[in-house]
Amino acid sequence: MANLNQDTIVAISTGTSSGAISIVRLSGSNAIKIADQIFSTAKNKTASNLTPRMLTLGTVKTSAFNEQALCVVFKAPFTYTGEDLVEFQCHGGTQIANGIMKECIKLGARLATNGEFTKRAFLNGKMTLSSAEGMIDMINAESDAEVRAGFKLLSGNLSKLAFDAADELTDILSEIEVSFDYPEETIEFITKANVKERLSALSSKIGEVLKTAKAGSLIKSGINVLIVGKPNVGKSSLLNFLLQKERAIVTDVAGTTRDTIEDSFLLDDIKVNLIDTAGIHDTADKVEKIGVDKAKNLIKQADIVLFLVDSSRNFSKEDAEIFDSIQNSKYIVLKTKSDLETKNDKIFENEILISTATGSGVNELKAKILELTQISSIPADSVVITNERHKDALARAKQALDQAAENISADTLDLVSIDIKEAYNAIGEITGNTTSEEIIDAIFKKFCLGK
Repeated sequence: MANLNQDTIVAISTGTSSGAISIVRLSGSNAIKIADQIFSTAKNKTASNLTPRMLTLGTVKTSAFNEQALCVVFKAPFTYTGEDLVEFQCHGGTQIANGIMKECIKLGARLATNGEFTKRAFLNGKMTLSSAEGMIDMINAESDAEVRAGFKLLSGNLSKLAFDAADELTDILSEIEVSFDYPEETIEFITKANVKERLSALSSKIGEVLKTAKAGSLIKSGINVLIVGKPNVGKSSLLNFLLQKERAIVTDVAGTTRDTIEDSFLLDDIKVNLIDTAGIHDTADKVEKIGVDKAKNLIKQADIVLFLVDSSRNFSKEDAEIFDSIQNSKYIVLKTKSDLETKNDKIFENEILISTATGSGVNELKAKILELTQISSIPADSVVITNERHKDALARAKQALDQAAENISADTLDLVSIDIKEAYNAIGEITGNTTSEEIIDAIFKKFCLGK
């Protein structure tokens, strides 16, 4: 991998919009030297004379203007990037920060690429690849649950699991190598029995973590909840009630909603993506039929389907057909308009009586959504897989470990060694120890400029 430490990089770390302050960040072997040429205090101290990690007020001089700013110096290796690092905190806005950045470039720095500061932190051993991914998850989070999951990654929960697993695999491999050098039956028997037990234990541990992947995916992307039913059963009213705003038009005219309407709300700090659909029924209206077909196709993609039945009307043939179409999905049956006289006496599993006029049944619905996704059953301190890359790496590691345990029983230790190395490489992709340069580059391109 290319050595990035030869360059000194600079970028604005606070974005380009107007604000109270802006931060310009320099990192690299010449960061302090460049800062010396543009910053000085009232007592003529330059950046190299400042006490590390202490903000100092002074003047930044550029070819276009002077600016009163704060400067802080961090000296390698005790910095975010592992290199000498300087930050200028100047007045907000775009022009001042851009002017300071351009002056730094004129003096020998180059503009950083997306995520390059964090990439240098990874390359210099200041964080693992999964910790860096946790950081970008926190930055992009749209719910408190996403922030918490990102922080767990950033804090190294998954990295610790990966490092512990890698150490265990290294020990097992060394024992197998001993059995190759000393192939006496007693030594080999002890090695095989012990190694198989350890491989199985490690596989089980990874398997438990993999079980959180579905819930982790929902935490990161949100729970996709599809609202289906006949026309005029209260789908749009439910959407508006859950969102606490008038998102969909509600009328007594059947077929008012002709296309999907999507919006989201937070449920116990977890994002819920609501999708209201056109009422499913036979129709000659060409436009309405497109909406109906779209609703039917979305059933297969939803995490949870809310099937609405009007409790003030008898259960109809159209209701039955819609109900049949959701049998392969996780669903909740909502008997709407429960504040009116009930005529629908059909009993369903996962049935909730609900009224958007009074709000009855809504809390029960919210609890049922969380129950069906099993998010609430995950212990707060457990490792949760929210990243598809991590899920794939762990799945491949587990498969290799299971294969290794099987090969031990077949008396082929050379194959066992190959399988264990495969598991080790898969585990190493999480921390970045065995990850290709292309994947690393792709991960850090997701970061914003200046991070």
